[in-house]
Amino acid sequence: MAKITYIENGGTEHHVDVPTGLSVMDGARRFTIPGIDGDCGGACACATCHVYVEGGWAERLPPMEEIEHDMLDFAFDVKENSRLSCQIKIDDGLDGLIVRTPPRQY
Repeated sequence: MAKITYIENGGTEHHVDVPTGLSVMDGARRFTIPGIDGDCGGACACATCHVYVEGGWAERLPPMEEIEHDMLDFAFDVKENSRLSCQIKIDDGLDGLIVRTPPRQY
């Protein structure tokens, strides 16, 4: 289990314990975190789970695969620290991870 901080675009923070094996998107949906839609259910087919990885965590995550990189073309306001939360799988090493939602999802 890992404590993940989700920060809404407006600044509201949610600190939740997400079970190992779930994705960051699964955690957001399980705890009803606004701003992460996950319309495709985690199939990396829609980009509605786009997040910004904050606090130096971007460099600590596994590199994104080509499908995630390509799908980010459909996300709003992509930045250097953009990731699809469906592709970030929770393990104990992600305890303390911080993600922020973009102004909107497509």
